Amino acid sequence: MHKSIPWLVIIACVVVGVFLGLGGYTFIDAKGYSYLSNDPSACMNCHIMKEHYDSWVKASHHAAASCNDCHVPHVLPAKYWVKFDNGWHHSKAFTLQNFKEPIRIRHSNLVVLQNNCIHCHETIVGEVLGPHAKQGPDTRCTDCHRSVGHMALD
Repeated sequence: MHKSIPWLVIIACVVVGVFLGLGGYTFIDAKGYSYLSNDPSACMNCHIMKEHYDSWVKASHHAAASCNDCHVPHVLPAKYWVKFDNGWHHSKAFTLQNFKEPIRIRHSNLVVLQNNCIHCHETIVGEVLGPHAKQGPDTRCTDCHRSVGHMALD
């Protein structure tokens, strides 16, 4: 006995196929795979990040730290969760063109940035900041050292 495939299954397969096809094409066309690397130029895939990349090249941390060293956690799986979360928000904002300029760092990313500053400079700032510094002090490293990661461009 031969059973026919219900139309609903065929329609679902077509929808899933179109979604995966368009998603895969977009991921490859937008060089989404490059975000899995540690290459700072990957952050320039979106034209809006060019100024941030250029300002990083001129900043003092250029020789010592890449984008990931400051902007994503250093441990797994948190590192790739933050990359995924940022990638989702960035791709959505750039696709829909509903972002504010100049772009600003989100609070969750400020926490990561602060923790990474302390992690890399722990021997210098550990005693000054005390044991609670990583939990989000009122004063952040970037309040005074704003141009360390990104110089102001003229």
